[in-house]
Amino acid sequence: MGSTHTLLTAVPEYLDPVQLRQRLSDCRKPLAVFKEALTSANELMDEDFRQGADIRKLIYGRAWVIDQILNAAWQLFDWPDLDKLALVAVGGYGRGELHPQSDIDILLLTDDTLEAETFADSISRFFALLWDMKLDIGSSVRSVEECYSEARNDVTIATTLIESRTLIGNPELQTQMYARVISDEAWTDKEFFKAKLHEQTERHEKTNNTEYNLEPNLKNCPGGLRDIQTVGWVAKRHFGATYIRDLVDHGFLTEYELDIVNKGELYLWTVRYALHMTCKRREDRLLFDHQRVLAAYFGYQDQDGALAVEQFMSKYYRIAMAMSEFNDMLLQYFDEVILRADEEQRTEPLNSRFRIHNDYLQVTHDKVFEHHPFALMELFVLLAQNLRIKGVRASTIRLIREHRHLIDDEFRHDIRNTSLFMELLRSEDGVSTQLKRMNRYGILGRYLPEFGRIVGQMQHDLFHIYTVDAHTLKVIQKMRQFRHDEYRELLPIAHRIISQLPKIELLYIAGLYHDIAKGRGGDHSELGAEDVFAFCRRHHIGKWDTHLVAWLVRNHLKMSMTAQRRDISDPEVIHKFAMEVRDIIHLNYLYVLTVADINATNHTLWNSWRASLLRQLYTETKRALRRGLENPVNKEDRIEQLQHEALSILIRLGIDEQDVRVFWNLLGDEYFLREDGRNIAWHTQAILEHGERPLPLVLVQKTSYRLYEGATEIFIYAEDLPNLFPATVAALDQLHLSVQDARIIVADNGRTLNTYTVLTEDNQPLSENPDYLASIQRHLTDELDDPDDFPEIIQRRVPRQLKLFAMPTTVNISNDPSSHQTVLEVITPDRPGLLARLGRIFVQFGLSVRKAKISNIGERVEDFFFITDENDQPISDPDVCKNLQEAICKKLDEHIQATQ
Repeated sequence: MGSTHTLLTAVPEYLDPVQLRQRLSDCRKPLAVFKEALTSANELMDEDFRQGADIRKLIYGRAWVIDQILNAAWQLFDWPDLDKLALVAVGGYGRGELHPQSDIDILLLTDDTLEAETFADSISRFFALLWDMKLDIGSSVRSVEECYSEARNDVTIATTLIESRTLIGNPELQTQMYARVISDEAWTDKEFFKAKLHEQTERHEKTNNTEYNLEPNLKNCPGGLRDIQTVGWVAKRHFGATYIRDLVDHGFLTEYELDIVNKGELYLWTVRYALHMTCKRREDRLLFDHQRVLAAYFGYQDQDGALAVEQFMSKYYRIAMAMSEFNDMLLQYFDEVILRADEEQRTEPLNSRFRIHNDYLQVTHDKVFEHHPFALMELFVLLAQNLRIKGVRASTIRLIREHRHLIDDEFRHDIRNTSLFMELLRSEDGVSTQLKRMNRYGILGRYLPEFGRIVGQMQHDLFHIYTVDAHTLKVIQKMRQFRHDEYRELLPIAHRIISQLPKIELLYIAGLYHDIAKGRGGDHSELGAEDVFAFCRRHHIGKWDTHLVAWLVRNHLKMSMTAQRRDISDPEVIHKFAMEVRDIIHLNYLYVLTVADINATNHTLWNSWRASLLRQLYTETKRALRRGLENPVNKEDRIEQLQHEALSILIRLGIDEQDVRVFWNLLGDEYFLREDGRNIAWHTQAILEHGERPLPLVLVQKTSYRLYEGATEIFIYAEDLPNLFPATVAALDQLHLSVQDARIIVADNGRTLNTYTVLTEDNQPLSENPDYLASIQRHLTDELDDPDDFPEIIQRRVPRQLKLFAMPTTVNISNDPSSHQTVLEVITPDRPGLLARLGRIFVQFGLSVRKAKISNIGERVEDFFFITDENDQPISDPDVCKNLQEAICKKLDEHIQATQ
């Protein structure tokens, strides 16, 4: 990082510069010599890495090797006056750091009086030789004044030029350039600091502003190498610091903190080196396939409750969070000495322990936490209660780090601390913000040791895109957001309920503990319920409230599973769920917890269809609870009401009542129990107008739910043929539509009424453009007009991430006595055309699909099919069940393997 040439330590075992020059002088084909030298050096360094060599030797050693290569290559060409010319290493290479596939950024720096034409031929051939060596060269040719001009207009260029050292030529030119680039005319200290802060903010936003990305970028994510480098750039610009350790001399880091930062950086270097080495290309993203390879490389092994890859990533996340914490602390220190150095020092006392210093919370003296350990909890309550406080002053953050060891069992049971924690949860504002801050400062995991065990714990799938602790805190953040006005339209039920809950803090406690037992083995819901019982006792929460919170933790998955896997149009399903919920208070708490949990798990999971399912389940259950659990809905009364609603609509449309009644007599009770009055009228009118024409009737419309909670329904009235289901789902797959639900009713006239609820491939509602919907209708009509000519499954590429999470297919078969159908559950990796493949298997076995519940959970699907045999009966032969189970597993697994 020095402003003058930094002499890198020679590593002669990687490359002998004297021997290199000797070989070059003795041959006519220098390219082969260079390639051989580079290959040998790379192999030696990689072998050293495998043997556990100091990563600093490898990173600095590679830069030294490249120095020798460039110097030797330079000597092969004629150059003009070297007093007016210099080859300068810039950027990471300028710092003397190179990873296996890093860019090698060089600058040909000229005196302002030197004409470029005088060395154009040499520089062209020099760069060509470097490219022929397959070096990833980033090059530029500029004069000192041009460097100044470019740096003044672009802080990224300024940063690159600040980190520079002379390789060959006149070192005075680099000194002149450096002086111009760091001058106040280019960037003042304040301007440079603000620009780097803005740059970091934008970089973090592009990576979800979290250390816990599913496939993190080692350089650019919060807590990555760029955060460490940002501190170094600002320190170099303002203090002239050459190394991070210089910040110790300036009083911004302690020796202990420096050691943590150094170890964190070396760890990130080690992972990045391994990533480059295994990928054999420049790659800074820890993609899923790379995570698995690196976990094995670093010796991690699967254990009960934790895969090897999860253990590897857990360490990465913990280190990234620590680096992010230091980045926050140091940049705040810099903010004080750079941006606010000239500001009036404003201090406002809050109590004997804390005061506000220039809008930041600060302890009144350095012994506050030592004398009053409860202040470690109090400060977060003060932050929540005083929204004008921007944060914690850096010096106080350091004191928090130094005293958090005081949080022990005695601290956790101290009534002052339990009261303060509950006061935070009951705060009007800042709850999720302060819980996140507690986690970042290492307080939350110490106060709640069970939470500490999930910090940095990842779940290696596509369903959970955050670590368990990050997801948990995001659940609470979502709960808090439900109060905001914009959620009045987005999530109207959650928005209404959140303000009606009698004790909002109970919801937050359930959110904190719903996944607290992940990774322990066993049922995390049951284990979490035990943990939350202990929490409630320690925090003196009443018995009824304690049982409510424990019930929520134990049943936090029940509502989503019921909505997605059961037929919630069936009154018996609703009655059973209502019996489990017991009362509206439990239902309200569970609904908000469920919606927050889904939204905080993966932003792609919450879509209009899932919203409509939960809304329907909530509404029907609430109605059942108000009616009384001892008074289950009478099916005949419901059917009569639905028919009355539909008939009223049809009569207004001029449809003959007698024709309607005749048609309805062909349908069973199940049809009317599954549909609402408007859909019944819509179907009936279209079918009566369609008459006996052999062509299938295809209708397309938005669901009857509101747009923001709706999907698109495709209704098909056609002859009941075994291949109708596979033909339909294959045709929908061709249209890149995702089936969410299928309802199939067979009428007494040999026709079926099929309703498919669909979304786009990215789980969004379809466009309402009439031409688009008409094109869907035409396509389906054309494809389904000939039962023997249904469309082939499109062989579309399986996404990379889905291939990585291939798992054996699981099939469960049982008979449902209430519906007189066989229930088939299929759990398998997701892939295009899956339903069509399953449909073909059903045809081969002579089976008909009567209902389907489709559930996409990250990289896998959990689909339920209600099927019957050729006689419209459940499958009773155990051998048929076994053969069907084996056939599905074999064919689906063969397909996913063929795509890898």
